[in-house]
Amino acid sequence: MNKLILPSLNEPISLNEAQINAFRKNGHTLTKGILNAGEVAVYREAINEAAYKYNTETRKLEERDTYGKAFLQIMNLWESDQAVKKFTLAKRFAKIAADLLGVDNVRLYHDQALYKESGGGFTPWHQDQYYWPLSTTNTITMWMPLVDIGENMGMLTFASGSHKAGSVKDIAISDESEVELNEHINRKGYSVTRADTMNAGDATWHYGWTLHTAPGNESNVTREVMTIIYFANGATVTAPINEHQENDRNRWLQGLQPGTKAASDLNPLLL
Repeated sequence: MNKLILPSLNEPISLNEAQINAFRKNGHTLTKGILNAGEVAVYREAINEAAYKYNTETRKLEERDTYGKAFLQIMNLWESDQAVKKFTLAKRFAKIAADLLGVDNVRLYHDQALYKESGGGFTPWHQDQYYWPLSTTNTITMWMPLVDIGENMGMLTFASGSHKAGSVKDIAISDESEVELNEHINRKGYSVTRADTMNAGDATWHYGWTLHTAPGNESNVTREVMTIIYFANGATVTAPINEHQENDRNRWLQGLQPGTKAASDLNPLLL
């Protein structure tokens, strides 16, 4: 990895006001060409090397449950790999996150590689912020494919406007969440949308409470996606309301107590 020349990803990209407003209305947006082809090539190599090095899933697809079939999930690669660290802490991404949220600065929550293998199953409907013991709704995930993808590869799919209601139910990503949240979406009449295609280096962004899902990967290649989660600076740790939030409090917030500022060593300011 030392042989790779890693380009700086600190140059800002400006979003127009219409896109920012649409994001806040719908709870999600797509930004094109956040990385150029050269940047994608270098960072894809770095992220792939780290992801497969630190992947702990060894079971065959047919041996896994619904969650396990949905993707290989390798978390906080920036802690272990210097090349991925340069990607995850990039000011280019953080500035877009801050602009979309309408805040001056964001902190890192964690990164994760989400690799949906060929034949990998669907990702059930869920809300990311179910897992996060944070006091703010100003949370956002960047979801960036490292290869060109189409709908049949597991394109991220959103229920537009669903973020405005906050938490729907205290429910983890599962077969149960797929059924109950899909029923909720139908009752509320949310518009369900996704891109037809995304190029490597494009990115979607969604609020922590935006309901989302993804179909299975029907192609013969792995859907390589890198994600980064951000939250507005100034947020505090909340008392966990489920075991997952308690696990997150101990892991990503390094055991910070409820009521204290969410600003552990793993949550650096990014701007």
